[in-house]
Amino acid sequence: MRVASLIICLSIFAVIGAAAGSNPATVSPQKKRVVIAAKMLFDGRGKVLRDTRMVTEGSKIVALDPKAMPVDYDLRDFTVMPGWIDSHVHITWSFGADGKNAGADETTQFAAYQAASNAWRTLMAGFTTVQSVGSPTDVPLRDAIAKGEIPGPRILTAVEPLEGKGEQTGSPDEIREFIRKQKAAGADLIKIFASQSIRQGGGMTLSQEQLNAACDEANKLGIRTLVHAYKDAVRAATLAGCTQIEHGTLADDDSLKLMAEHGTYFDPQAGLVIENYLANKGRFLGTPGYTEEGFAAMERVLSLDHDIVRQGVKTPGLKVVFGTDAVAGAHGRNAEEFIDRVRDAGVDPMSAMISAQSLAAEAMRLGNLIGSIAPGYEADIIALEGDPLKDITAVRRVTFVMKAGTVYKNVARGAIPTYAGDHR
Repeated sequence: MRVASLIICLSIFAVIGAAAGSNPATVSPQKKRVVIAAKMLFDGRGKVLRDTRMVTEGSKIVALDPKAMPVDYDLRDFTVMPGWIDSHVHITWSFGADGKNAGADETTQFAAYQAASNAWRTLMAGFTTVQSVGSPTDVPLRDAIAKGEIPGPRILTAVEPLEGKGEQTGSPDEIREFIRKQKAAGADLIKIFASQSIRQGGGMTLSQEQLNAACDEANKLGIRTLVHAYKDAVRAATLAGCTQIEHGTLADDDSLKLMAEHGTYFDPQAGLVIENYLANKGRFLGTPGYTEEGFAAMERVLSLDHDIVRQGVKTPGLKVVFGTDAVAGAHGRNAEEFIDRVRDAGVDPMSAMISAQSLAAEAMRLGNLIGSIAPGYEADIIALEGDPLKDITAVRRVTFVMKAGTVYKNVARGAIPTYAGDHR
């Protein structure tokens, strides 16, 4: 009933969104053939192409042709690249009508509108694909966007995460059954909590045997696993054959090297998630899981998060992808994580772009569909005012967003919408 009520709420929003979509300044009608001119184009794999044009038909890029005519969108004043991919968000997390953190499980009309708004803000920020990990309320939002009923990024969801609670989590056989249940419920991936929150110290909450069962069952089913892990849980999840490790704060160098050896993807966060919590402390404090002690812990951990990103990108062969852990207050501000990574953790700007393009797509097993500008790929194309290789804050100035061949944003230079927040 709770998910059904959310579907009804999203359907109401779809009617409103359809009306808004009739404004050509908001969403342009899809054309059979579209030509986009670019002076500087990042291909999503580390190459910069000069003075070229992209030809799209329907949802796909069909050619790169410098002579293609006529030009429908002239983006030669901007930096053009594939739409960004955020590997870790909580798209339905919002603040409630009282202004306080409501988490992801609210199914009121207000929560549905907030979820749809989160999706819209995220798309407008240049993120054309996100991985939401996870809540059952993700599912109707994912499906409504996929059907074109409301605008938003392409969503992959974990549905219900496996909560690490020691022996209370269940036996290995019970855990395997839980994994099968999530796939049957439509999960695109499995989210596993193998550690406490860093606010509670980050200790392990699943045994090696339990982790082995969860990731082995997922691998047998052909579905990926993302593991919330700190400290020793990073090594344990890697040895269990899990696909991707989230956070990783306080992991040692040997654990990072082990991830590289196993081909495990790594998604640390350099700042946005904690900065967002601190900026919205009054809205989170007192809601489940958020205490004064927890906020003090987050303030101490911020520099450690910078350190783990720095360690990760310096570890030979380790595949570091881009994820923000965006919750209420951070949706639409996802690009701030690029700035944190480059400014505070020393990540090379082009590597930061690739981590949210071809590398993130590869981690999602979608490397032949999204994350790159090339014939045969989805026409997920964005443009920025400025060059992020010279000034990483250019990621805040997204002027053009096309997802799957449809233009959702195309604003005049100097008229770029901004959001309320810290623009350091």
